[in-house]
Amino acid sequence: MKKNASYLIFAVAVVLYLFTATTNPIEKEFVSNDKDRLLIELISHVIQRGHYDVKSLNDDMSEQIFHTYLESLDGQKRYFLQSDYREFSKYMYQIDDQIRKLDLTFFDLTYKRLVLRMSEVESMYSSILSRPFDFDKEEEFDTDYNEQIYPLSQKSRSEKWRKQLKLSTLSVLYDKVQEEENNDETTPAYLSSSWMDLEAEARTTTRENMEDFFDLMNELKRKDWFDVYINSFVLQFDPHTNYFNPDDKDRFDMSMSGKFEGIGARLSKRNQAIKVVDIIVGGPLWRDQLMEVGDEIQLVRQEDGDAVDIRAMRLDDAIKLIKGPKGSMVYLTVKKVDGNIETIPVKRDLVVLEESYARSTVINRQDQKYGLIHLPKFYVDFKSYKERNAAHDVEQEVINLKEAGVGGLIIDLRNNGGGSLQTVVDIAGLFIDEGPIVQVKSTVSKTEVLRDRDGKTLWNGPMVILVNELSASASEILAAAMQDYERAIVIGSEQTFGKGTVQNVVDLNRFLSNSTYGNLGALKITTDKFYRINGGSTQLEGVKSDVITPDRYRYVDVGERDEDNPMRWDRISPLVYTKWNGYLNYDDVIDKSQDRVNDHPIFNLVDQDAKWIEQRQNDNTIALNYQEYVSKIESDRAYADQFDAVEEYDNNLDFTISPADQKRISEDDIFLEKRERWFSNLSKDFYVEEAVNILQDLKVGIYQQEPLARK
Repeated sequence: MKKNASYLIFAVAVVLYLFTATTNPIEKEFVSNDKDRLLIELISHVIQRGHYDVKSLNDDMSEQIFHTYLESLDGQKRYFLQSDYREFSKYMYQIDDQIRKLDLTFFDLTYKRLVLRMSEVESMYSSILSRPFDFDKEEEFDTDYNEQIYPLSQKSRSEKWRKQLKLSTLSVLYDKVQEEENNDETTPAYLSSSWMDLEAEARTTTRENMEDFFDLMNELKRKDWFDVYINSFVLQFDPHTNYFNPDDKDRFDMSMSGKFEGIGARLSKRNQAIKVVDIIVGGPLWRDQLMEVGDEIQLVRQEDGDAVDIRAMRLDDAIKLIKGPKGSMVYLTVKKVDGNIETIPVKRDLVVLEESYARSTVINRQDQKYGLIHLPKFYVDFKSYKERNAAHDVEQEVINLKEAGVGGLIIDLRNNGGGSLQTVVDIAGLFIDEGPIVQVKSTVSKTEVLRDRDGKTLWNGPMVILVNELSASASEILAAAMQDYERAIVIGSEQTFGKGTVQNVVDLNRFLSNSTYGNLGALKITTDKFYRINGGSTQLEGVKSDVITPDRYRYVDVGERDEDNPMRWDRISPLVYTKWNGYLNYDDVIDKSQDRVNDHPIFNLVDQDAKWIEQRQNDNTIALNYQEYVSKIESDRAYADQFDAVEEYDNNLDFTISPADQKRISEDDIFLEKRERWFSNLSKDFYVEEAVNILQDLKVGIYQQEPLARK
């Protein structure tokens, strides 16, 4: 399959054309005299010239920005008062004018008021938690925040917080009581804690949690809240257009590539201590074994310079000091779990997040072998397509499974939120000789058809694709293409997520020849829509499964249709393409599988569970009386017990590591442990079981020849 690199060039060319069609962005003069105003000016410029579906910045949008912004600041209505809202409302239809004039009056007002109100709340929660709660009192807490108004006074706000803190304490208290009741009273050291003691301990835990919460909130700076304001504006165009500050952009790139340069640890901050909470397999810390989970990093020193105390820093700022280029040294002064203080030299390196990458297993059923490839996202290194990416990895996994002698293939795209469009085209080309994969349409260019052209097929055996409501974007392109070619049977939810748009990341710094404000970040902007080769869009409608299976998300609000400001569904002309026609019993297998699913007691239980979840989601009141709270938990638990069979199900499939991965067992001491944990989950997976049933039923005809070798 020829690597279709043209789309990356095409996408960038479209974005550049959109700007240069009216003005050269590099030469445009931006008049702003501070960073915030410059960001508004830049982002407005990019959106107006680059977005697929530009909307008018008018009073209607101003109203929507107003509500989105306040929802982001205080969606639970815990800080602002009704008087604040009335004052803010004076600007409801002026935000559009302020954006055009680069006027920050509304933002400045809300930001200063939020800081004030949060400080008021921070000063009062300790007082509320200093006294025991009356858990015999008949009262409840309402979680339907959309239907609530802001508190009318500080007194009513305090009452709302009293209930919120009481609920938090009640949850902790219940756990403590259960733990106490489960203690073994025959143990000599056993001492039964009184109700008052447990209630006091629960309030202490709640207070500590609140202290941690406000520590995090107090670390947020003005620029962090300004990012919220900016995104409240850009989200009016569609749910996937977002402003990335420089740190967010780095995190986005890392999530897409599955790798970063650093020491190989995940950190958290609590009580002014930055601690290691996870050590990433394969990273420098894992290899050197000089640190462990729970160690506290206090000082950071680079190769040149003095040590910097990071304990009072924001976590993000501390991480910037700890991360660094591959091969460079960093010296960490660490308080070990045992209390010793050590300075540890760490040579930074490339850290690979293996859980982000494709992995495979051989499924054994009786004397048959089948292959399963789990693909969590369509990852890519935006700097170089030659680096590790989803297409290269899936190709290698297919080769590995072929060498293992599998007779059918499952591609698991459940919970795969998408990623690189380029990798989708390349992966789809592994399973057909040649033909179109997807159509991409922009506002200024004719529709671009992305094709596989090489006339070769890596895998020509039976295929099943697993999806659910959280399979989105790139996942939907692959599933749709395989469905349109009748190359694979798609099994899963009634429809997938329904994201049929393409985003490009625009570096805002490229619009300025020089800037005194440092890195301005980037804008992820919707520039295109993609369409199936049959002409239909996956926007809103997603991909309809050939075999529909119930799952826990079935009746809850999940999907593009439930987002704010989604783009509309439409259709364009279909392409000429030839269906695969390799199956002798394609339709019959789909019907047979659907009958099995409909009659399967486990799938019926899952559907009942999904309906119960919907019912619980719509229950917006929680009792604050202890006995009522316990009664509800016990009632829910008794009802949930009937679904235990779902968790305890055994599909009687045997999962093994492919021969190609066997050598990793000796190189990576927890590789086998991770695989066994995955296999344990797969052994309970009835969706995988039904996928195997389909593979067993599918009969391949004219395409049963030996596949062509691929390089």
